Amino acid sequence: MADIKPVMGAAQAIATSALRAQQSRMRIIAENLANANSTSKTAGGDPYRRQEPVFAAVKVDGGLGVRMTQARPDMSDFKSEYDPGHPSADAKGYVKTPNVDSLIEALDMKEAQRAYEANLNVIETARAMETRTLDLLKR
Repeated sequence: MADIKPVMGAAQAIATSALRAQQSRMRIIAENLANANSTSKTAGGDPYRRQEPVFAAVKVDGGLGVRMTQARPDMSDFKSEYDPGHPSADAKGYVKTPNVDSLIEALDMKEAQRAYEANLNVIETARAMETRTLDLLKR
């Protein structure tokens, strides 16, 4: 007969890793939104560049979880506005603005929120199952 190894808390450990990853993702989104209107400090310079989180599978107790490994710069083009009086304007009068789109950030934020809530539900459900099992074993 094969041994059954109890893996108490494996689901919680995996879900907790996802909570941390989504929390890191929210930090990146907050930075992007905070800098959505930042311009360069020097004339003709590059403004804030949008960051994108990169996730990777990592081994946690009893399975594979997830972790944000880095914040990668979004290499899409900067927007440009004609404002010759701006201190960051180049010689032609154009000011580069960040490649941050508030709508995309809002959608990413909603997705991170849903993933966070789903993982919280995993933890609550696993905890409820363990509690119910312990109650049955006490009888």
